[in-house]
Amino acid sequence: MVKEDMSRGEGEIKKTTAVVKRSWRRSMWTIALVTALIPVLLAMAVKTEVSTALTLALKTAVTSRAASKSFLFSNNDKSCHCSSQESGKYRGIVEDCCCDYETVDSVNAEVLHPLLQELVKTPFFRYFKVKLWCDCPFWPDDGMCRLRDCSVCECPESEFPEPFKKPFPSDDVICQEGKPEAAVDRTLDNRAFRGWIETDNPWTSDDETDNGEMTYVNLLLNPERYTGYAGPSARRIWDAIYTENCPKYSSGEICPEKKVLYKLISGLHSSISIHIAADYLLDEATNLWGQNLELMYDRVLKYQDRVRNLYFAFLFVLRAVTKAADYLEQAEYDTGNNIEDLKTQSLMKQLLYNPKLQAACPVPFDEAKLWQGQSGPELKLQIQKQFRNISALMDCVGCEKCRLWGKLQVLGLGTALKILFSVDGHNQKAQRLLLQHNEVIALVNLLNRLSESVKIVHEMGPSIERLMEKQTADPSTPEFNMWRRIRESVLQLW
Repeated sequence: MVKEDMSRGEGEIKKTTAVVKRSWRRSMWTIALVTALIPVLLAMAVKTEVSTALTLALKTAVTSRAASKSFLFSNNDKSCHCSSQESGKYRGIVEDCCCDYETVDSVNAEVLHPLLQELVKTPFFRYFKVKLWCDCPFWPDDGMCRLRDCSVCECPESEFPEPFKKPFPSDDVICQEGKPEAAVDRTLDNRAFRGWIETDNPWTSDDETDNGEMTYVNLLLNPERYTGYAGPSARRIWDAIYTENCPKYSSGEICPEKKVLYKLISGLHSSISIHIAADYLLDEATNLWGQNLELMYDRVLKYQDRVRNLYFAFLFVLRAVTKAADYLEQAEYDTGNNIEDLKTQSLMKQLLYNPKLQAACPVPFDEAKLWQGQSGPELKLQIQKQFRNISALMDCVGCEKCRLWGKLQVLGLGTALKILFSVDGHNQKAQRLLLQHNEVIALVNLLNRLSESVKIVHEMGPSIERLMEKQTADPSTPEFNMWRRIRESVLQLW
């Protein structure tokens, strides 16, 4: 009897072992099959517009994908007619600009984004000089950062380019504040570049000539991403920007200058939110980074005005870059590395004089229509003061890395404003443009940040919106939770 029981027991063990082996083989086949399917699904995502949440989940683990189906470039009329807007979501002319959404998306994907991505990696544009330690001029600094990723890695003096260490000549620039300026000239002096100089930007608050308190930072080692900076301190910054210095204009607002300032700040805010969501700490315990689609939708995509303002800010900054083409072409991008410096010069020329860009969107924004009438000069001083206050608020940001990117992008916007509105209206002649190398670095990096945000919105926005709207309509839908689990599993494979 005992022998029979032992025999039956051994038989059960053998059966169980066989079942386990078969189950293990099936699991291995399943893993192999999933592994094989992932590249196929990614390839399908490249070729077609993705409408399923699975492909959307896969995107969170992939930093980029091929551009969507291209639109044909159209030869826009060089005269700017910005009053009409076609029906439909993000179609027709971008409000207050001279290019349509379809053209912006295609030119950005095919021309601007690839060039800018290469440009900001060059030695000249990767090092930014910044004053990180400043007292907040408005309230005691109470910001706290949860993550080590909030801190900034400063460059040792031996790392950044030798020419950056040389003092630039100062130039006594006649202050234009208080002078009546009734018109804006679109042109700049063709003999533009006369060497880098140190001069303050009237649109920003930082003393850019105070080298003693400034340090160089490698932007590639300090990417703009999620840092954990949140709570009352972070909210107070944006509240101060919008309520005190940049209130949203009413629907009946007829002053274009006030609309421009608000839309620039709103567009920058949208871009920052997109970059935080696109590079987000999904799991702090395992240090798993990816895309937070819910955050991207809640902060930006579900508000059409925020997306439209992002496109507006992108075209505004692009206009500043193209207007200063002669200056930027002639500028000396000297870092002591001849090969890299020649590459930088070549990339800059490709950006400034690309035939596709010139044919599709020759004048992204028409600045000549601003500051008109008797109140023009007074209004300009008022808005300039408001923007300087916004610039000063960057010293109140409690997160070091957030402060770095806030200062860089606000300086970039201030540089765009300086380029577009640097005209003496008395004699209608182009004002001599004077830029610091740090201003050009900020301007190009800002354009790259906006370009990347526009690309993300164009390529991923529709799929994210469909997924989130479906979940909002039925929060308990099992499909949404299932795809979220798949997304998290796929992320762990990378």
